[in-house]
Amino acid sequence: MNTAADSALSGVPADPAVVAPAPLTPAFSPLYQQIKTLILQSLQSGEWKPSTAIPSEMDLAARYKVSQGTVRKAIDELASENLLVRRQGKGTYVATHAEQHVQYRFLRLLPDSGDLQSEGPAQREIVDCKRVRASADIAKLLSIRQGESVLQVRRVLSFASRPTILEDLWLPGTTFKGLTAERLRAYQGPMYALFETEFGVPMVRAAEKIRAVLPDEEQCALLKTSTQTPLLSVERIAYTYNDVAMELRRGLYLTDTHFYQNSLN
Repeated sequence: MNTAADSALSGVPADPAVVAPAPLTPAFSPLYQQIKTLILQSLQSGEWKPSTAIPSEMDLAARYKVSQGTVRKAIDELASENLLVRRQGKGTYVATHAEQHVQYRFLRLLPDSGDLQSEGPAQREIVDCKRVRASADIAKLLSIRQGESVLQVRRVLSFASRPTILEDLWLPGTTFKGLTAERLRAYQGPMYALFETEFGVPMVRAAEKIRAVLPDEEQCALLKTSTQTPLLSVERIAYTYNDVAMELRRGLYLTDTHFYQNSLN
């Protein structure tokens, strides 16, 4: 087929169907988004630790040579994503799963009353904790190689002494080297706070898939229910900064006295 350039040289009219590709143009992002990226890089590198204050808007504006308003807009977005927390009269802090209003960020199962605090913290039982080789599907979801070491944890969460959630977790073995059933049982705070404080892995976002299932006999025994009781199956992949997958969690939820709540924006 003659191109437009060939036609020009040969004297043959150019084929109108042949269109020269449009020149590439550089991608553009607003200035506040660029500042947001720079702040995220500092969070990821550990320059500012969870629960500690970041520099003031004025200091950050001087550091990045932008207006204070641009910094404020970047911080507003990070706060809306629960990565930073504003405290009136005190400044802006790096979010931590140890804080009361953040630790339930990824727990969407609420009692029928709608008040998670009304039933108190969950009672946790570590059923199993062992190191295994990642199967093909686990490796794919965690973006690691098949056969790599992963820590597999099974636990039951009970509310008012009633088993309500059965969870299976898979964690990259290298990142969570040294995590044992004993450490999980001894830690009194949320599991994500443990990952954050002792392994330097803050979970900043998660993606979930939800469906209804019937449990098998082993799952029934742990949840003290029957094989005919429908359960809510929730598969979650939790990510740290730069969208690095750090946990695969598959949970089964009893919903006769609880409901799963999500907010859509």
